[in-house]
Amino acid sequence: MERRSASFYILASFFTLFVVFLYGPIITIGILSFQGPQGGLTFPMNGVSLYWFRDLFEQQAVGDIWGSFRRSLALGLTVMVTTVVISVLGGLAFRKRFKGSGVLFYLTVTSLVIPSILVSLGVGLVFDQLGFTVHWSTSGFGAQLTWTLPFGLLIMFAVFNRFDKSYEEAARDQGATSWQTFAHVVLPIIAPSLLGVALFGFTLSYDEFARTLLTSGSYNTLPLEIFGMTTNVTTPVLYALGSLTTGFSLVMIGCFFLAFWIVSSRKKLAGSDAGKGMV
Repeated sequence: MERRSASFYILASFFTLFVVFLYGPIITIGILSFQGPQGGLTFPMNGVSLYWFRDLFEQQAVGDIWGSFRRSLALGLTVMVTTVVISVLGGLAFRKRFKGSGVLFYLTVTSLVIPSILVSLGVGLVFDQLGFTVHWSTSGFGAQLTWTLPFGLLIMFAVFNRFDKSYEEAARDQGATSWQTFAHVVLPIIAPSLLGVALFGFTLSYDEFARTLLTSGSYNTLPLEIFGMTTNVTTPVLYALGSLTTGFSLVMIGCFFLAFWIVSSRKKLAGSDAGKGMV
C-alpha cells in the first residue's frame, strides 16, 4: 500500500475542521430544534419531541412567519425569472462589442463589491425622494437584482464566450430565422447554464438580508422576520423555523439539480440520435 505523506494528513485535518466549522452551526440548530416542550436554547437537551415544529403551525404570539415566507418565496421567484431573462439578453448583447460595453460591464460588476447595506440605503432613499412607496415587491425587488444580476451575467458571459457559433451558422444555412435559431438551437444548448443562473437568482434572493433591510417597507421577508424573532423569542421554535427553512432550501436546490440532470440527459440523448441519423 502507498504510504501517505504527513502533508496529506495535515490537509485532510484542515479540510475536516473547515467542514465542521461550516456545517456545525446548522447541525447544532437542527438538533436543538427537537427539544422537548420544556427545552431551552442551549444544551443539554430536555427531552426529544416535535413540539416546536408543531408550534410553528399554530397561532404565533409574535411575528408573521408564514406571511414573510410567502413574500420571500414570491420575491425569490420573480427575482429568479428576471435574472434569467436579463442575463440571457445581456449575454447575447455582449457577444458583439459595442460602444460603452466595457464601462457597462464594470458598472455591473461593481455592485458586487459595494457594501450591501449601502445599496439598501441608497435604493430606499431614491424611492423615498421620488415619492414611491418603499415595498418589498418594488424597492426590495430592485435592490436584490443588484445582487443576483451580476452573477447571472458573469455566468452567461462565460457560456457565450465558449459557444460554438457554427451551430447557428448551420441553422441559418438551412433557412432558419434569427428567432428560430435562438429557440431551437441556442436555447437548448445553454439550458443547463440557465438552470444554474436560476438557482443563483432564487437562493441569493431567498436568504438575502442586508439589501432588503431598508427596502422592504412595512412587511418583512423571511430573513428579516427571523432576525426580528431573535430579539424576542426565547424558545426552540426559532430553531425549528431555521431547520424548516434550511430543509426547504435544500429541497429547492435538489429540484434544480434534478432539472439539470433531466435537461443534460435529454441533450445527450438528442446528440446520440443525431449521430445515429448521420450514420
